[in-house]
Amino acid sequence: MPQPVVVTIVLLLAVIALSVALARLQRRVAALEARLAAPTPPIALPEAAAPAAREAHRPRIAPPRPRLPRPTIPSIDFETLVGSRLPVWIGGLALVVGGIFLVRLSIEAGWLTPAIRTAFAAAFALALLIGSEAARRLPATHDDPRIAQVLAGAGIASAYATLYLAAALYHLVDPLAGFAMMLAITALGLFLALRHGPPTAVMALVGGFAAPLVAGYDAAGIGALLVYLGLFVAALLSLAIVRGWAWLAMSALVAAFGWAGLLIALVPPDRLAGIGAFLVALAVAGSLAAPRAAIERRWLRAAPLLAALVQMLAIAPMLDFSALAWGFYLTLSAAALFLAWRDSALLSAAIAAAILVTLLTAAGMVQDDGNATESMVPIAMLIFAGAGAGLSRRSAGWAWVALIGSICPLLATQFCTPWIARPALWLLLALAGAALAWRHRDRSGTGDAGLVGGVATVALAVGILLATYLPAPWLALAPLAAGGVLLAALRFDRHAIGRLAALPWLLLILAAGEPIAQIGVALGKSLGFDVFPYAYLPRAADAATLILLPGIAILAAAWRAPALFASFRRVIVPIEIALTVLGSYVLLKQPFAITTLPAFQANGFVERVLLTDLALLVGALLWQRHRRLATAFLALGLARLVWYDLLGLNPIWIPQAVGPLPLLNAATLHLGFAAALVWRLRDFPRRSLIAALLTLAATLATIRQLAHGTLLTGPVSTPENWGYSAAMLGLAIVWLWRGLSVGSADLRRFGLALLTLTTLKVFLIDAAALAGVLRILSFMGLGAALIAIGWAYRKFLVAAPARSPTGPPQSNTLRG
Repeated sequence: MPQPVVVTIVLLLAVIALSVALARLQRRVAALEARLAAPTPPIALPEAAAPAAREAHRPRIAPPRPRLPRPTIPSIDFETLVGSRLPVWIGGLALVVGGIFLVRLSIEAGWLTPAIRTAFAAAFALALLIGSEAARRLPATHDDPRIAQVLAGAGIASAYATLYLAAALYHLVDPLAGFAMMLAITALGLFLALRHGPPTAVMALVGGFAAPLVAGYDAAGIGALLVYLGLFVAALLSLAIVRGWAWLAMSALVAAFGWAGLLIALVPPDRLAGIGAFLVALAVAGSLAAPRAAIERRWLRAAPLLAALVQMLAIAPMLDFSALAWGFYLTLSAAALFLAWRDSALLSAAIAAAILVTLLTAAGMVQDDGNATESMVPIAMLIFAGAGAGLSRRSAGWAWVALIGSICPLLATQFCTPWIARPALWLLLALAGAALAWRHRDRSGTGDAGLVGGVATVALAVGILLATYLPAPWLALAPLAAGGVLLAALRFDRHAIGRLAALPWLLLILAAGEPIAQIGVALGKSLGFDVFPYAYLPRAADAATLILLPGIAILAAAWRAPALFASFRRVIVPIEIALTVLGSYVLLKQPFAITTLPAFQANGFVERVLLTDLALLVGALLWQRHRRLATAFLALGLARLVWYDLLGLNPIWIPQAVGPLPLLNAATLHLGFAAALVWRLRDFPRRSLIAALLTLAATLATIRQLAHGTLLTGPVSTPENWGYSAAMLGLAIVWLWRGLSVGSADLRRFGLALLTLTTLKVFLIDAAALAGVLRILSFMGLGAALIAIGWAYRKFLVAAPARSPTGPPQSNTLRG
């Protein structure tokens, strides 16, 4: 036997013994504390003493109560622990290990025959058992029960090791006799554990599980080892049930599953069938024994089934996902469902089985080499859907079993092999979902998992069926159809089903991912003043079928059904409006289809004007009813006007045709239309300022077009420069007059500001280009105009109070 293994066994035994000793000490300390902290019972007074007692209990200032000394906890020093307690347990372990080494040495040296070796081992075990009984009766040791406990535990462990040697290694007894001896040792161990307590059980536990390591786990074959482990675990669980020792049941199960994991890692695949059967039996036995062994926590009671399910996943690929591997897993899953039906504490194991079957399906489909996964998926779906739906009204967990166990394996199958159509399975899933929803139809508005999950299942099945057969350009109809199912069922649970509608919307976004990405690239190029963004846009058909038409349908549904999308509505609806605008943008770019420089020079400005003015018009039409949406469209239009028309792609420095007609050209009409719209929008932020600037820009654009024609590029001539001054002066006069007549302070301020700007321009720029009489006449005319404006401004403003369009007349008398 390798030296590291021996050292590991010894250390393990020592740790277990130390843990038991410390647990006993902790219980004694707790008992002493409880005894010291127990309250003193009240003393009954005779009736004659009652008045005196009442007098004594009248309210008075009580003297401070003396502080009683706190009870001291008896300390356990190092000398007591190491000198008198641990040696007993370590000595017992040393006896067992010494016996194991003695047997091992005799085997390696060839001193004795197998029969004699086995007889010596049996005699050693018997001597330990006799010594335990003697220790209970001898005057020197009967006051210390630990001696008898240790000897009895060591004797049981040695007896298990002897049986393994005789039956599995040397074949000195046939299987029937070995089974009978196993029962006898188990019965003896049960009797001794009942007689001596936990220490004996601990020694039996350690010795029984360590015995196969001593002789070699595969010395007699995996089958014999599994039978031995099964019987041994059954004996320990029986003992745990009789005494109510939860720790013993958990220790036995942990050790047994540890052995199973070790065997899965070591044995070849052709010998894994027995391990699969052992796991099924171990999981069922452990789950049944847990509550009877006083295991109270629900997750601990479900732990055997969970451990077996996980280890079964490790076995499946070694068995090439064959029918045998699937049979083991589905048998274990059916057992989990049955046990969860009997005990609700095991429902988590049933849900875990439904989740893990998805992993098993995905792994089997990825390793698609003719294994049994494809044919086993419908069986798994029926098992989970049938059991879950049948018990779904008992609790929501069963509805989740039905949903997860039927939907997820089929989704895994479809995602791993999307080129294979499975209409029958999806129709079956739709029917199962409809049946589940129908069973819970009386639980509307409660967020019931059966009702909402059933409706979602139908929607999913319908969407996948359509996605399988629809051509790529019409792929968006699949999530739309799924959303239609949810919309039709929205009346059953507005909140839950409304929130659920966000899922097909996400799928719709994924389906339109490529054209959305292409539009994003085109917008990026356009914001960088690329004149050919059309070249980067998706096909019009893709934009229409994947973005625009679905967007219109979703917005119409959201408008008719306010509960659609529930709390996600505030996010989904704005995003869908933006996507619909992007889809419209693609279609609006199609008539001009600008991809060459001549086409851009001929139609670039006109196309851009139409798009910008359309955004402004939509915003103006929505201003009274949908203020936020209108603000978004108006901001979009104004941002386009500033970014493209006034800055990056201004036709003054980039050649673009605006039209040959004065006033009726694209530049004047565009800016004038924008100014008129903003002027009419009450409560629009900075309305007067924005409208005034747009009006000024339209006026200057008109002068530029009169001077240059359809192309606005070129230098500024002297008549054009004077035209700007005259137009600005005229506009300032109009603003001042209008501000005085209607009592608008904003118009008066704009008029004065523009008048000041015009004056500075004339003095600093225009007059500098004149000479002689023309310069004199220009100054005289400007001076006369300024004097007349100042006289009229003061006269009218002082003579008549300003009229406010929203309130009573107010005094505007100038001071100073």
